[in-house]
Amino acid sequence: MTNSAMANSAAKDSAATGSATADGAPSARRSSEVTRAAILRAARDRFAAQGYERTTIRAVAADAGIDPSMVMRYFGNKEQLFDAALAIDLRLPVLTEVEPKAVAEVMVRHFLDRWEGDPSDDALLVLLRSAVTNEGAAERLHQIFASQVAPALAGALGPDVVVRGGGLVAAQLLGLALTRYLLRLPAVVALTREQVAETLTPAIQATLEGVLRREGRA
Repeated sequence: MTNSAMANSAAKDSAATGSATADGAPSARRSSEVTRAAILRAARDRFAAQGYERTTIRAVAADAGIDPSMVMRYFGNKEQLFDAALAIDLRLPVLTEVEPKAVAEVMVRHFLDRWEGDPSDDALLVLLRSAVTNEGAAERLHQIFASQVAPALAGALGPDVVVRGGGLVAAQLLGLALTRYLLRLPAVVALTREQVAETLTPAIQATLEGVLRREGRA
């Protein structure tokens, strides 16, 4: 980077993060948090619209209204930006407090709550879009379901159910995400939220009950 470019970057950074000498350190930290949040929002929008491969640091910076060097300063590279933008907590309900026959409905309605509001800003859907073409994103998706969904189901139904049926449950939930919110298949989009819940819940419940029967627990 040339001295001129470095000076311009520093000036923009100062403008974006605030002056610690003029406004004090707390103000600088607040401004830095605002800049960081703007970058993450721009990154999520880009990853959602274009996937991992087609998204560039330059495009994210342009969307956030800052110099690309600032994106690099906050996040290092595109892979680290992707990781930060898609830090996902599914906030799953405590399924140990749910009757086994109600687990499927609780899960379906939980994910509908996530996706029916603003699916374009849901990090899980952004990750799913990128996972189709990017191996790293696919691995991240696997990790999220393994570390969050699987333990939740195991707590309610037992580890054997998750081993045998967890993958099918994930397939059904992600199938809904893919067809309704990403591919937007007309027949699926046309369903009301309640129709989705009433139709998908029995399918997932049947999967879980099938495993329970094989385990001699139904």
